Amino acid sequence: MMSPIHVNSEIGKLKAVILKRPGHEVENITPEIMPRLLFDDIPYLPIAQREHDQFAKVLSDHGAEVLYLENLTADVLEADDGVKDQFLEQMLSESGYKSGVLHDAIKDYFLSMPTLDMVNKIMAGLRKEDIDFKPVTLQDMAEDQDYPFLMDPMPNLYFTRDPAASIGDGLTINRMTFAVRQRESMFMEYIIKYHPRFANKGVSVWRDRYHTTRIEGGDEQVLSNHVMAIGISQRTSADAIQDLAHSLFGHSNFDTILAVHIPHSHAMMHLDTVFTMVNYNQFTMDPEILDNGGQVDMYILRPGKDGDIEITRETDLEATLSKLLNQSEIDIIPTGHGDPIIAAREQWNDGSNTLAIAPGEVVTYNRNYISNDLLASHGIKVNQIESSELSRGRGGPRCMSMPIVREDL
Repeated sequence: MMSPIHVNSEIGKLKAVILKRPGHEVENITPEIMPRLLFDDIPYLPIAQREHDQFAKVLSDHGAEVLYLENLTADVLEADDGVKDQFLEQMLSESGYKSGVLHDAIKDYFLSMPTLDMVNKIMAGLRKEDIDFKPVTLQDMAEDQDYPFLMDPMPNLYFTRDPAASIGDGLTINRMTFAVRQRESMFMEYIIKYHPRFANKGVSVWRDRYHTTRIEGGDEQVLSNHVMAIGISQRTSADAIQDLAHSLFGHSNFDTILAVHIPHSHAMMHLDTVFTMVNYNQFTMDPEILDNGGQVDMYILRPGKDGDIEITRETDLEATLSKLLNQSEIDIIPTGHGDPIIAAREQWNDGSNTLAIAPGEVVTYNRNYISNDLLASHGIKVNQIESSELSRGRGGPRCMSMPIVREDL
């Protein structure tokens, strides 16, 4: 019987995927707290939801089962009061409330709600005015400053790729880089552990969220049934990649990791914002990741002797991909046709962040029309979705999706 998680490529036909529909967490962003919440702008929620619904429809119309993170979480918590209590205690602790009167008031408030409403409220953020509470200690009074939230909103949750990422018949449940995002991976932790679709079904957790080193799913790409690419980026450390290699090598069919060093910038926060696989031998790429000589720092990790990791350095991207994927030619499709102005503009709106739903078929943002036309001219079938508001979150279709089942190639 196939595992409920089964992803051995970036391009196999998409059969099941987890999304998060943008909710009131997006409306809880204000200009003052945008940097804290890692946003550059405030999406207009009704349009963002309409665009996201269109995205989900494109996926389902092409044969993918669409699951929602918020519903899966509610299923878990509704089924078992003990698990719900455990989840709330952990969420409160990771939000800074391990015990005390304020902890109790917040917990009582959440328990008074229907389960799905509770999940949505946790994701949206808890405002001070939401609960009837008067500070009684110096610590409680310290909480009563200008910041309007007792628990931060999680507006990045609609980028379901980052908190967890499927690899083979398992996944990583990730230690996120910034504190404001670290609670996000709790939802997948509970879904994998307790949801009947996943629990006790042989799903391997290759790396859990309880690490000091950071990794995010936008940097994890499954290039074949034994080769991964992982970005060394603003959000993923080299130490985390080596740790994942130790977990995968000898315990899965994966025996090669291509670690790609990319600039540590907000516009290129993950590997999939600058590089994605769209067909057996075709890739999108932002030319800015290459140096003046057309090279990029890469490291190939393979099993060594006595459990060690053997590492070799490469700089020629096309030649390395050709060798690792056993392809005679590699077709690199540059964002914005490589034009320095167009590429910069479309890269800012995730022109390289394509989601493959089958070999040679992708979903993209319609606003990146130069990149989309170029993809089509290279024989790629392009399904475009509206993107005026979703794109304000600095993530594209790949960022907004966590594939859990793909057909094998």
